[in-house]
Amino acid sequence: MSIAFLHTMIRVRDLDATLRFFCDGLGLKEFRRVDNEAGRFTLVFLAAPDDIARSDNTAENPLRSGLPMLELTYNWDPEDYSGGRNFGHVAYEVENIYETCAHLSKMGVTINRPPRDGYMAFVRSPDGISVELLQKGERLAPQEPWASADNIGSW
Repeated sequence: MSIAFLHTMIRVRDLDATLRFFCDGLGLKEFRRVDNEAGRFTLVFLAAPDDIARSDNTAENPLRSGLPMLELTYNWDPEDYSGGRNFGHVAYEVENIYETCAHLSKMGVTINRPPRDGYMAFVRSPDGISVELLQKGERLAPQEPWASADNIGSW
């Protein structure tokens, strides 16, 4: 089984203050920004300069393995993040999302967001940490039992 670390996501209340902290304070660089008007959120991907220099990533394809990133999620509508909700998830790229989910399911892990699209799934660690799984390369063709599986719980 092949796996590569991709990013950790945190939700932020004040994007400018958070960027000052991580960029001006810690030296991370903004690598990519996505404004989603329909979803009313902004995603900002940050990476360490040395990691950027060592990778072959581009702003058009920032999720390729080899560039560990911090994803800042800024929801445009105010929200109180209680119970650790400001910590979003860790993300890993997997060789075959269906095989990985089947393996986890056999271990008793609940697939909270099944890989209906052949690309993305969410599970939770035993401690309740949300883990995003992303298919390496192109998304796979939809397959059962995943294509018709319902979401379970939250992620």
